[in-house]
Amino acid sequence: MAGLYFEEFHVGQTFRHAIRRTVTEADNVFFSALTHNPAALHLDAEYCRTQTEFGQRIVNSVFTLGLMVGISVGDTTLGTTVANLGWDEVRFPKPLFHGDTVHCESEVVELRDSRSRPDNGIVVFQHRAFNQRDELVAICRRSALMLRRPAP
Repeated sequence: MAGLYFEEFHVGQTFRHAIRRTVTEADNVFFSALTHNPAALHLDAEYCRTQTEFGQRIVNSVFTLGLMVGISVGDTTLGTTVANLGWDEVRFPKPLFHGDTVHCESEVVELRDSRSRPDNGIVVFQHRAFNQRDELVAICRRSALMLRRPAP
């Protein structure tokens, strides 16, 4: 099991995830279609070329958020998470474009016992995603309900 138990985390712990992912046009178009998001910013190349400051389509931000968190799972919560409790302070300081390669890091920013579930604890992560130029493209805080280490 790759994930860590609640007791194995500490505040300030930082994970620089080895997985990198180049985002493709297909990723963006399929995700936007699957989620019924018809925004021209994601789908209409001519509109973006002539009507936006970016001159090209922008990757759907919900895809960017999911990719950032997904990249973190193998190092942090795979097999040890009970539930994702929420995402807070989600920001996209720079756009992500087709062909950009994403790399991510996660930092443990808070640990607390679960008041309602004594077998679990809550870990708050700050996830950060960067493009190939090391520009921050996404950041969020995620609260995860985690398993405690089983008794021996």
